Order: sequence, then structure tokens, then C-alpha cells
Amino acid sequence: MSNIDSIRHVRGESLFIDDVTLPEGVLYGYVYYSPIAHGKIQKLDFSSALKSEGVRGIFSAKDIPGENQIGGIVPDENLFAEDTVHFIGHPIAVVVADSLIHARDAVKKIKGEFKKLPATFDPRQAAKKNELIIPPRTFEIGNVDQAWGNCDYIVEDSVESGGQEHLYLETQGSVAIPIEGGGIKIISATQGPTAVQRTAARVLALPMHKVEVDVARLGGGFGGKEDQATPWAVMAALAAYKLNVAVKLILPRQEDIRLTGKRHPYSSDFKVGLNKEGKILAYQATFYQNAGAAADLSPAILDRTLFHCTNSYFVPNVRATALSCRTNLPPFTAFRGFGGPQGMFVIESAIYKAAQIMGVDPSVIQKKNLLIEGDEFPYGQKVVQPHAKKCFYEIETRFSKNEIYRKVKEFNSENKLVKKGVAVMPVCFGISFTTTFLNQASALVHIYTDGSVTISTAAVEMGQGVNAKLRIIAAKSLSISEKRIKIDSTNTSRISNTSPTAASKGADLNGFAIINACKILTERLRHVAAEELKAGASSQIEIKDEVIYHNGEKTDLTFDQLIQTAYRNRISITAQAHHSTPDIYFDTKTNKGKPFAYHVYGTAIIEVTLDCLRGTYQFDSVKVVHDFGGSIDKVVDLGQTEGGIAQGIGWMTMEELIWNDEGKLLTDALSTYKVPDVHFVPKEIRVHFLENVPNPFGPLNSKAVGEPPFMYGIGAYFALLNAMRAFKPDLKINFSAPLTPEKVLLSLYS
Repeated sequence: MSNIDSIRHVRGESLFIDDVTLPEGVLYGYVYYSPIAHGKIQKLDFSSALKSEGVRGIFSAKDIPGENQIGGIVPDENLFAEDTVHFIGHPIAVVVADSLIHARDAVKKIKGEFKKLPATFDPRQAAKKNELIIPPRTFEIGNVDQAWGNCDYIVEDSVESGGQEHLYLETQGSVAIPIEGGGIKIISATQGPTAVQRTAARVLALPMHKVEVDVARLGGGFGGKEDQATPWAVMAALAAYKLNVAVKLILPRQEDIRLTGKRHPYSSDFKVGLNKEGKILAYQATFYQNAGAAADLSPAILDRTLFHCTNSYFVPNVRATALSCRTNLPPFTAFRGFGGPQGMFVIESAIYKAAQIMGVDPSVIQKKNLLIEGDEFPYGQKVVQPHAKKCFYEIETRFSKNEIYRKVKEFNSENKLVKKGVAVMPVCFGISFTTTFLNQASALVHIYTDGSVTISTAAVEMGQGVNAKLRIIAAKSLSISEKRIKIDSTNTSRISNTSPTAASKGADLNGFAIINACKILTERLRHVAAEELKAGASSQIEIKDEVIYHNGEKTDLTFDQLIQTAYRNRISITAQAHHSTPDIYFDTKTNKGKPFAYHVYGTAIIEVTLDCLRGTYQFDSVKVVHDFGGSIDKVVDLGQTEGGIAQGIGWMTMEELIWNDEGKLLTDALSTYKVPDVHFVPKEIRVHFLENVPNPFGPLNSKAVGEPPFMYGIGAYFALLNAMRAFKPDLKINFSAPLTPEKVLLSLYS
């Protein structure tokens, strides 16, 4: 393990927001928020709270010098509620005091009166009321209406998929520090430093150059800190700006769960048509996305659902429609997979039900419909270098799929109250921001006179190992030891206009930017070496493993000596470079284009054992063949894959969000919201790196790995269904996730 971040984490040396050395006199913030889901604010009385011990100020909408607006894609979200509250947890004010305890005590003394208004929590009900964030979106290919007549089997049903709490180790938080000239420095736990900078500038009525945002690392993000880190940073900045003193605002765990958005719950309908051979001829789906009370990132997430509505399969006739529905719950937000899993779960449910009616295993239909070169996605992009079949066939041979199925069948025939289930899950996931202009990044590379190197990029390290990958990329590009290289914090004063670290693009975009900057430096150094060695053309010079070669022959000139020579000759040993993903585009009017630089493929086979008396289950194994391209760091990639699998299984099986009829989240603590632990994760996870599949569209021929493995968890749902059907062959299947032990037990005996 060469990942320096992991080493520091294990030693307890890594610094997070709560570890930042604070200026003298720092104040602490605590948020006062709406206790009802929807209503009018009739009265707010801060007088008692202002007199409370240690309180230095209370700030609400009326104290904002600029715009009370933090919406990104759609400007529909205020920082503080003004006249109306739209969800339980809607921030109304922030109390600032000399200690967290004093701030919290003061919040309890705020007197608010509200008039309740009707509230909506179901996306289908919101759609009936035309409460939509944006107009409905439809992706279409072929002619679905004509295709039904050619189908031997037509199957319809509905699918429910629940939300998911991010449960990052480090809760949302920020420290804001006033700086000279009327500016603000914000140390934030965010995946999007520029989003925080831009929004703080808007709220404070400052130019962006007066707002500096710095991010050392995050204690987990999973998408939950892409946009939703912004309000807490801006609240701290507002208070610091008003009081001219540093302010720290970190959400306690329970408030973090209550106030922040989760993965979007979806309610969906499908209709699928197949011929007798099992080829899918037509597919129609409608997705009702529960967006919550404001847009946040919901429109982009909705698009990603449509982009992945056919998963790893070619379907010649598709009509997929998606509606982003406004409800009175906290705005839902980005989560690993970004809408893709919700779309994939629906088509896998369609295949499962069709297979049940046709009397075959779903893997038969999956295999018959896998993508091949030249196929077209519903959004118009042609399939290039597909490894869908290669991964599927590798699962069959390397992990003996047929033998696994035989043993499961044998076990079930010999056991009455304990049953096993097995399922296959292919995955195809597009890599790029689907908002094209976000596919850009910059890098700043300094070489110091002692030969050490510091690199600044837009990438935010949040436990996914991006810093380790960027060090490897830089070391290979400069042909020096990784020990020479330090990856600096992400800072908007060093790297401007950053795209968020999301969409699995952190290593891709910033890695290419580093490569471009290193090429500039290498070319300069080759010219210096050519002059120093009197070698003529710089094309005859090569830097390899910190030694300079001339015409392939090793010279006595070392990297350290070359750096010193460049500096003495007044040659810059700093370079800045930019990268934008080439040849991608998408027309939102026609819903056609080439939005992705490439696709990631893979297949998993999942086994589960179910106790049919208790409804409890244990996942025995997850065996995966995954397309990593040319992996930059196999240890990092393996960790991401294993983590994604566990998180995906959690979403499908045990992680259940429950709100009461008033819109109050009941599962707002670790005692009521269950996540996979060491006892729950599969007993065995085996990951095979697909061989000989270099990716020319990724740095060092690699492929992104952050999100695609999450989708393997969907297979766990269907493995569990198969175990249930082994016990109860006439099981009435309702496609509703998560499939908790309670749901399993009720289904088996209802």
C-alpha cells in the first residue's frame, strides 16, 4: 500500500475540518430550522435567544447582503426560508455563539409560529398536481408503438426504489475566516470548491476573487457533498462576514441526517416486449423522481437515469420518460451512480419478470441482449469498444457460473427452511459529466530547486484514492520517484473554476491536466539538457528514472542537476495546463449526442443464503469481472470496487429511509438507519481485472472506477428474490427496494 493518505488515516495524522487550527476568538454556529413540512412563517422571535449566554448574533434571510439564493441548475432554493418553509429541516436562521453548547441552547429559545399548509411526499401525487422541477424529459429510439406488434411476450409492472443516506464519516462542516480587504476564506468539506465560492460570493454580494475556498480532504462524500456542502459553508461565511470573526459550523450527526438530502427515491413503470428467442424488441419506462423541495442536482440526475435506462443491453425500440417531482422533503441530491442505479434497477426488474413468464433464468435474457460494437444507445451514441460480452463470458468460465447454479439448486433440494439464491448483474456505465462544459480541469505543477514537486488540481480527496492516482500519473509523466511529489489541498486561488469531484471523473480530468503540465515541463527540461550536454536537438534527450539519456545512452546528468541548471538559466520550472474531454456533446433539444468519453463494463454473480424462518440473510459471495482499462493503482481500484459493492447491496436490501405522515424522518440515527457492517458484507468478494483492455480515453489507459461497481449491488436484490422463490414458488413479487428482512418475512408468509 503506497497510498500516503491511507497511511496517515491509520496513524490518525490526517486533518479534517474539525481538526483545523482555529483563530483566537472563533465562534460556533448552530442552525434553527423548520419543524413542519410546509407552511407559512407567521412569527419569529429571536429576542430571548439573543439574550442567551454567549450569543454573538443570529442571522436570517433579512441579514443577507446579496441574494438569498443557493440554487445551481435551477435558482429555486433559498439559503434561509423567508415567508414559507418547504420541508422539515428547511434552515431559517443560524445562531452564532462562543461555544457550540451555547449556540445550541439559544436555538431552543427561538420562538416560531407557523401556519401549516398541505404537504406532498409522494412523487406520483406531485406529478398529478404538475409540481415538477423541470418539464418531463424523454429519450427515444426506434418506434416503440409499432414494435409491440412483433413481440411474443409483453410484460408490465411497477418498481419502487428507496432513497439512501450517505452516512459519510465526517459530517457537513465549514470554517469561515475574514481576511483583509473585506474577503472571506472558507475551509469547507465540499466536493465542489467553486460551487461554494460562487454561491458565497452571490449571497455576500462579493466578487468571486474575494472568496477563497480551501479543501484538504473529506471524510467521505459519495455525492452528498457535491452541492449540499454549500449552504453550511455559506452560513458560516455570512456570520463571519457580518461579525468580522472566524465562525465554525459543523452539523451534529443527527442534524446532518435530518437536514441533508439523500439518494432520490423513484417510483417507476415499465413495459417490455420480447420475442420467443428472448431478444428485447421494445422497452418503455416512466420514472417518477422524488426530487424533494428544490432542484439541487435533480435535473442532471434525472438525465443520468435516462442515459442508463437500458443498462448493458441493446434495445432497438425505446421510449423512456422521466419526471422530476417536487415534494415537501429535503432536496434529494447526488449519490454514487447519480441516477444510473435507479434506471438500471427498473430494466433488470423487467428482465426478471419476463424471464419468470418465459420460464428461463434472467441470465439467459441478459446474455442474448448484451451490447456489441456499433449498437446505438437511446441517446444516439454509438457503442465503441464494448466489453459487455467479454465480461459476461469471463464470469461463466473463470467463476464457473453453471457450477454455481448447480450447487445452489442442489442445496435448495436438500434444505427446507434455508434457501440459497444466485443472480447475475451486468453493468454498463458512461463516464463523463453529462453537462458537457463541466468536463474540464486544470493543474499547476511546481518543481522546486531541490527536485521536490507540488501539484495542485481541482480533484478533492475524499477517501477514493484520487491523490494516490495523481501522484502515480505525475511520477510517470516526469519519470521521477513518487516520493518527490506532494499533492496540495484543493484551493480556488490556485485552481480557478473547478468542476466538482464527481461523475467518476476526478482522476481522468485532473490526471490529463497533470500530464499536459508535465509535458510542458519535460520539454523545457529537455532543451536545458540538450544545451548542457551540447547534444544538439532536444529530441535526442530522454528523462528516464531521474537520469538523462542522450540518443539512448545514459549520461552523468541527473534530475537534481538538471533542475538546478534550469533554475540558474532562468528557465521556469512551474507549469499550468488545462484539459477538456474531446469529442463529447449533447443536444438537449433532440436528446441525442455523444455525452460520454467511454463506457465501463462488468459482470457480477451474487450468491445469498436466506433463513426462511427469520427472514434474515447473508450474502455468501460476489464474484466480479470488471473492466478497469489499464489500472493506475490496483489496490485503490480494488478498494473502490469492494466499497461500491457493499454500498450497492446496502441500498438494495437493508438501508431504509422512513418518513411519517407529517414528513418527519424517523430513521435519523444509527440506531434506526442500518448500513452494512463487517457482519453484513459478503463473506467473499473476488474481483478479476479484465485483461488486455487498455482505454485510450483515460490517463495511462485507465478507466474510472468510483461509481460503476455500485451497480453490482442490484444483483443482490434478485439473488434474494430467487432464494425466496425457492422457498415459496408462488411468491407474489412486488419490485420494491430495499428488500429488508421484515419485507422478506412478510412476503414469505403473506
